[in-house]
Amino acid sequence: MNEFSVAPEHPLNLKTLLAMDFGEKFIGVATFCVNRDPYPTPYGRIQNINEQHVYIELKKIINDESIDIMIIGVPHLLDGKQTKMTLKAQAFINNIVKQFTLPVYEQDETLSTFEAESRMKNSPQYNFQVDLKKIDAVAASVILEDFIRRKRKDSGL
Repeated sequence: MNEFSVAPEHPLNLKTLLAMDFGEKFIGVATFCVNRDPYPTPYGRIQNINEQHVYIELKKIINDESIDIMIIGVPHLLDGKQTKMTLKAQAFINNIVKQFTLPVYEQDETLSTFEAESRMKNSPQYNFQVDLKKIDAVAASVILEDFIRRKRKDSGL
């Protein structure tokens, strides 16, 4: 069992998860099916042109990947305080909840972009460089990994 596996009776077992790294220009997206995929995978990014465009793109991903649960990163300062982006991400979550019937979870995404940069700089997959076209999706993977770890810890598994 790897760090992203859960017990067969766990509510996340065989659920397909979609994580988002909300940004004003782009929304990074990562997917993962618990106990089927080896680890969360950067999926891509959605250009945040307007709400309608984002909803259309999300519906495509949800249908194509058979998504069961959505996780959206919410940024905070290191001391836990809110920022303008915290409020914008929470407003985005509220709109997503109204548009979709899937369960939606918030996940603290503090430092997820820094972690994504570090991974890219240390990976031959990205030629040991930060690729600005892929960083949002890698950050979404970090958010997804943190969510799974938190859910495992909360359930005692």
